[in-house]
Amino acid sequence: QVQLVESGGGLVQAGGSLRLSCAASGRTFSSNAMGWFRQAPGKEREFVATINWSGRITYYADSVKGRFTISRDNAKNTVYLQMISLKPEDTAVYYCAAAPGRIGVRQVYEYDYWGQGTQVTVSS
Repeated sequence: QVQLVESGGGLVQAGGSLRLSCAASGRTFSSNAMGWFRQAPGKEREFVATINWSGRITYYADSVKGRFTISRDNAKNTVYLQMISLKPEDTAVYYCAAAPGRIGVRQVYEYDYWGQGTQVTVSS
């Protein structure tokens, strides 16, 4: 089992920045691919970014490429999502997820463990 707890969400003006954190406990963190997803009201949960176990392989959704950066610190069992140049359309609940033993996973069903989510609201 892996327990995930997100933090760092909040209200920010368009053009601003936020850094989300996801603290993991339980099963060995470093063996998991980690991902960030988001879900806006009335919409399906969508892929944002993923990082492999070593941190050397990352993938991003086209909508956030160049603005968001995913990273991880295996010594701290934590994955981060640095978000800059935020837009109102980035408003959503952001979820952290873990996919043991996988690489480059971008589908919701490929992730076994999920956090409770953290709200990000970008005002125009």
